[in-house]
Amino acid sequence: MATTIKFTKSKKFNEAVLFTGLPGIGLVGKICVDYMLKQFKAEKIAEIYSDFFPPSVQTENGLVELIKDELHYFSADGKDYIFLSGPVQPALDSRAGSMQEHFEFSGAIINSLKPLGLVEVCTLAGINVGDRRMHFEPRVVVASTGKKKLEEWKKLGAISDRPVGLISGVAGLLLGLGKEQGIEGSCLMGETNSRLVYGDPGAAQKVVELLIKRFGFKIDMTKMEQEAKEIEKAFADLSKQFEDPDDKPSNLSYVR
Repeated sequence: MATTIKFTKSKKFNEAVLFTGLPGIGLVGKICVDYMLKQFKAEKIAEIYSDFFPPSVQTENGLVELIKDELHYFSADGKDYIFLSGPVQPALDSRAGSMQEHFEFSGAIINSLKPLGLVEVCTLAGINVGDRRMHFEPRVVVASTGKKKLEEWKKLGAISDRPVGLISGVAGLLLGLGKEQGIEGSCLMGETNSRLVYGDPGAAQKVVELLIKRFGFKIDMTKMEQEAKEIEKAFADLSKQFEDPDDKPSNLSYVR
C-alpha cells in the first residue's frame, strides 16, 4: 500500500495553500491546525493511509479503523486552503524503519495535490529552545524556500536568526519536495520546550496570530488565549519554586 490518498470529495483548487500540523515538538503544529479546523468547520476531502504509520488500529465505541491522517478544505474570500491533520506521521527514529518512508509519504501528498491547484505549502511546527521557553514569550521562527517569501514573513513578525539548521520529518520534506516542483513554501516554528509532551498552546497561539496577519483569517482566539495563559502561569509558578526552595510544590498540569 505504501501511502494511499483516498479522496472523498472531488475538488479543483484555485491557487491553494496547504497547512500541515502533524504531531511534533510541543504539538505546536497539531494544536494550530486542529484549532483552525474547528473554527472554519472545514470539509473533509481525503483520508490518508500508509504502511509507515504505527502497526496498530484505532478504536472508537468498540469499532475498529485503520489509523489515518486527513485532508480538509476551506475557502474564504475566493481563496482555497487545504489542511493536513491527524494523529501520526512516519517515525523519525531511524531504528524504527527506513528514512525513505518520510520521502514517500511527503512525495505522495505533493504529487496528489499539485495537479489539483496547490501552489504554496505552509508547515506548522515547534522548535525546541529548552528552558528559555519558561522565561520568555515564545517567538515564531521561519524558514522559506525563497528569499522573497522569507522576507514576507519577517515583515509580519517572524524571525530568522539561525544561520544553519534542520527541519525534520514531514514539516521539512513537504517544503523541499515541493520546491523541486515549483511550489513555494515556509515552515513556521513556535518556540517551545520538547518536554511539553501534552502540548504548548502558548507557542501555537503565536503561530496562529501570524497566520491571521498573513491570510486575513477570521478566528476567535479566546479559547487558545485562555489555554496559553494557563501554561504561562504554570511556568511562573515553577520558576517561583526554583527561586524559593522552601515553597511546597504545586500541581503543575502542563509540566511533566
